[in-house]
Amino acid sequence: MSRFYLIGFIMLMLFDTLAQVSFKMASIYAMPLSFDVTWLIRVFSHPWIYGALIGYLGAFLIWMNLLKHAPIGPAFAASHLELVCVMFLSIWLFDEPLTMTKVLGAILILAGVCFLAKDEEGDQEHEAVKIKS
Repeated sequence: MSRFYLIGFIMLMLFDTLAQVSFKMASIYAMPLSFDVTWLIRVFSHPWIYGALIGYLGAFLIWMNLLKHAPIGPAFAASHLELVCVMFLSIWLFDEPLTMTKVLGAILILAGVCFLAKDEEGDQEHEAVKIKS
C-alpha cells in the first residue's frame, strides 16, 4: 500500500503543480484584463488555460481516490507539497525572489508532512501490537 501512496502523492503533486503553473501562465497571456468577449476568446485560445483545467481535474480525481485509502492527516499534509514545488518553479520560470519567508514556509510544510507520516506510522505499529496481543 505504501507504493500506492507514493505514486498517488507524486501524481497529485504533479497535477497540482501543472494546474498552478498553467494558471499563472494563462493569467500572463490574458493581460490586459478586460471583461468582454475578446478577452474570453484570448484566454480560451491559449493552451495554458487547458493545462490548468487538466491539472485541476487530474488533481481532483487523484485526491478523491487517495482519500478513500490514505489516512487523512498525512494525506492532507502531503497534499501541500505542491506549494514547495510551485515555489521553486516560480523562482525559475517567473523570476520570483526566494525569500526567507518562503524557505521557512517550505521547511514547515516538509516538517509537517514528516511528523504526520511518522505519527501515522507509530499509530499503525501500536495497532499491530494490539492485534497480536
